[in-house]
Amino acid sequence: MGSLGLMNRNNGHRLGITEPISLGGPTEYDMSKTRELEKYLRDAGLYECQEEAVSREEVLGRLDQTVKIWVKKISRAKGLNEQLVHEANAKIFTFGSYRLGVHGPGADIDTLCVGPRHATREEDFFGELHRMLSEMPEVTELHPVPDAHVPVMKFKFNGVSIDLLYAKLSLWVIPEDLDISQDSILQNADEQTVRSLNGCRVTDQILRLVPNIQNFRTTLRCMRLWAKRRGVYSNVAGFLGGINWALLVARICQLYPNALPTMLMSRFFRVYTQWRWPNPVMLCAIEEGSLGLQVWDPRRNPKDRFHLMPIITPAYPSMNSSYNVSSSTLRIMSEEFQRGSEICEAMEANKADWDTLFEPYPFFEAYKHYLQIDITAENDDDLRKWKGWVESRLRQLTLKIERHTYNMLQCHPHPGDFSDRSRLFHCCYFMGLQRKQGVPVNEGEQFDIRLTVEEFKGNVNMYTLWKPGMEIRVSHVKRRNIPNFVFPGGIRPSRPSKVTWVSRSSELKVSGHAQDDSPEGKTVSNGADDGRKRKQVDDSLEANLRNAKHLVAVPPSTGGIREGSPPISTVSSCSMKCDSMNTHRSEEYRTEKSENNTPDSLKNIKNLVEVSSQNGQANGSAKCSPPNETPSAADTTNSREAENLAIEKIMSGPYVAHQAFPEELDELEDDFESRNQDKDFRGDKKEELEPTELVAPLSNVTPAPVVQKPLIRFSFTSLKATGKSS
Repeated sequence: MGSLGLMNRNNGHRLGITEPISLGGPTEYDMSKTRELEKYLRDAGLYECQEEAVSREEVLGRLDQTVKIWVKKISRAKGLNEQLVHEANAKIFTFGSYRLGVHGPGADIDTLCVGPRHATREEDFFGELHRMLSEMPEVTELHPVPDAHVPVMKFKFNGVSIDLLYAKLSLWVIPEDLDISQDSILQNADEQTVRSLNGCRVTDQILRLVPNIQNFRTTLRCMRLWAKRRGVYSNVAGFLGGINWALLVARICQLYPNALPTMLMSRFFRVYTQWRWPNPVMLCAIEEGSLGLQVWDPRRNPKDRFHLMPIITPAYPSMNSSYNVSSSTLRIMSEEFQRGSEICEAMEANKADWDTLFEPYPFFEAYKHYLQIDITAENDDDLRKWKGWVESRLRQLTLKIERHTYNMLQCHPHPGDFSDRSRLFHCCYFMGLQRKQGVPVNEGEQFDIRLTVEEFKGNVNMYTLWKPGMEIRVSHVKRRNIPNFVFPGGIRPSRPSKVTWVSRSSELKVSGHAQDDSPEGKTVSNGADDGRKRKQVDDSLEANLRNAKHLVAVPPSTGGIREGSPPISTVSSCSMKCDSMNTHRSEEYRTEKSENNTPDSLKNIKNLVEVSSQNGQANGSAKCSPPNETPSAADTTNSREAENLAIEKIMSGPYVAHQAFPEELDELEDDFESRNQDKDFRGDKKEELEPTELVAPLSNVTPAPVVQKPLIRFSFTSLKATGKSS
């Protein structure tokens, strides 16, 4: 795609829509730490063995042969002449983690079958091809999902998990050298084909837009491991999925094109701790295209104005890949970015290690109150279908709770599921609950979310494929009553499993005060008061969203959407505070932007970086120094200030502001779709929410419309902020 601001990697020019923040290369220390990081990833089991890699290649080859036989078979059945039958072809493409080269042992392979115009999705793909696969002994656990947003067939082929999509092109013959990155491939394609092609097109475009693929892959492996350990890897739960993390990492690679993975990880946390959402992250300028397909554009599409954390796909038609993010999950991820930034700063001072950064989030020690969502079914097949449906609706429960309590009760969904082995065909999910941090507590004030929960259950029970035995129960449990089966080995820890970063950083803070004059003492982040940090994140996010209302929209005639918007407020880690001079500079940049437009507003980044380089720094980058080279406090401060200003500039280009508030259109549309499904709500499936702790249960009636009042009836005092452990 010939996007504005996009340069070719091979001719030495920049990639992305802004200049890099730093062109600095690695030091010996960076190279040593990167080798250490790669060993950590290998020890964590993130790389598959050669035998498994060969097995995957063989499976893909067999699958490609199967679809070629399939397309010739249906071509003959449809009466095509022998020449067309001979030329008939279908082709398998891969995308996702496998195509990006960051998959691990046992991971599934995302695949796409591209077929000709006469091979239909309903009759031929989900009909004849499904029948052929079901008769193959190598294929097991075959599960078609034709009604999904992106229709898919799931199965195992010789033990390798496969997700197979289908795209029907407007071609009579599919050439073996087909290039699906060309926009013309979308000509006359139906919506399901466009969505199915999107995964491959986006994956290929990401690989074209990063300066060093190997550094990108290693960094992405790190971030995927980190996100899974910290409980923020799940698109369906309202966090970020694989494609979202890939796009965020790719943008950092563009901003630091010569950096190694260790530095890229550190800068990932630094940049996204300062990022002012809902400013979008983009790898290239958005193209309007010539096919009339809708692209992400808050100026024209009202729904796009409600996205809280836009991460835009680089292939036409560009869209927001992170529309599931809610205010609660954005708050949680912002906290985690800040924590990551603090730990990376401490690692540079040799006061933390990789285990600290990657330590699992203690979800069941973090809150005093939880919602437990239990689902059951009559058999494995019913449970799989019921589970998929309920998982797709859990985000709605989070949104409803936020909306009905005016964001006073905050939800933290656990991205995984749990099973009680003593019960057949059972699965459950958990959400942590806490009152909003920093809000005055009124004695005796309570949340009552029974109506909210009943409304959610009513929507879930409208599942069109509902069968007897498919049940859902939602209950409130306190931390001390969390069931044992959620803990490793089914054994509840007697006390917090280990010292966390919050407690360690508290100790470091104390020692840091005793070393205020030393450079190392200044690199230690203040993470002791976790409650105060959460309040700071909450306040910063709310300020961003409030101020978005008052920005002036850019008229459509100004051209393509660009990354960034006028500075609103800065969400900064403790190690990256902008002083009054920086604030004054930011105001100057804002004025510059309004007078001169994007190219002029970004001119000074290169000059700023070059000046910093002349002063002994690597193009404005705060480099990791070798242990025997301790930088002076002045050098470190100047370097950080230069980098902070460069990050500010990235977000100071013209961009249409949009409102982002809890009343999200996605939720309203999903509720409307649910209410219009064929199956009536079954009122006899309601469960009480711990009646001994809550008010009297509701009568057995159909859920009432949304009532704008608080929720599960918790006392404000019982949800008082006490940190992440009791």
